Amino acid sequence: MHEPDFFHGAGVRTGALLHHLDVARHRASWPTVTAVIPTLNEAANLRWLLPRLAGVDEVVVVDGESADGTADVARRLRPDAVVISQPPAGKGAAMRAGFRAATSDVIVAIDADGSMDPREIDAFVALICCGFDVVKGSRYCVGGGSDDLTLLRRAGNLWLTRLANVLYGVRWTDLCYGYIALRRSVVDRLDLAADGFEIETELCVNAVTTGLRIAEVPSHELDRRSGVSKLNAARDGLRVLRTMVQGRRGPANRSRPRTVPRGPLASERTALERSARERAALEQVHLEEAPG
Repeated sequence: MHEPDFFHGAGVRTGALLHHLDVARHRASWPTVTAVIPTLNEAANLRWLLPRLAGVDEVVVVDGESADGTADVARRLRPDAVVISQPPAGKGAAMRAGFRAATSDVIVAIDADGSMDPREIDAFVALICCGFDVVKGSRYCVGGGSDDLTLLRRAGNLWLTRLANVLYGVRWTDLCYGYIALRRSVVDRLDLAADGFEIETELCVNAVTTGLRIAEVPSHELDRRSGVSKLNAARDGLRVLRTMVQGRRGPANRSRPRTVPRGPLASERTALERSARERAALEQVHLEEAPG
């Protein structure tokens, strides 16, 4: 059974994780980061999001021919942004285009609606520096949460996550969440083809079947700042289900070793891993000893 690696924090919240990893001490070897943002009529939300992405090296906005001036807002707020305009074929098509355009070491997929906190990006990238290939956010890890999930979406995500765990022999806590970081070098191996919201599931299951190292990190989903979500729980849930089943039936290369990357991204792996494990263990001890 394939068992991807996981880092659930052992009681450590996202902010504490950053502290424990001593991110500032490792900035000299910090990889470059591209934020990929699919958009469709998200001008108002980009006014909130883009100023908060000052810490990333590159921003790629893939716009589905918005009618509200989304592309113009992106260019005005982030003059160095790569803005791609294409017919609105779906979130998956936009993400794939953004991944192809990205030039940094690490790609972070982040929604335009303001539901994903840009301050969490460093937590994702820190785990990439620890040797993971794909880091997926989880609203159900200790320290995660959501202000936006409806009862229907919560129930559907729980069921689909459990099914994915059975089909792929993994221990995920959150399948249908699109806050994801990955090495640009593994994009071709993922062989992504999905056009809709199921792209997030396709990315995760393909990562498993190609032997990539995967981690989960706590993430808190905020309310959409304005506008209406394009997600349809029933339709997109069925597409996620179909993607999981097709991926399970398809050829799976489980023989590839889960190699730790070499070069600049791996230079601080040992220190980061040791720090993360020791600090997480200490945090857990403190939690157990705390009164009440």
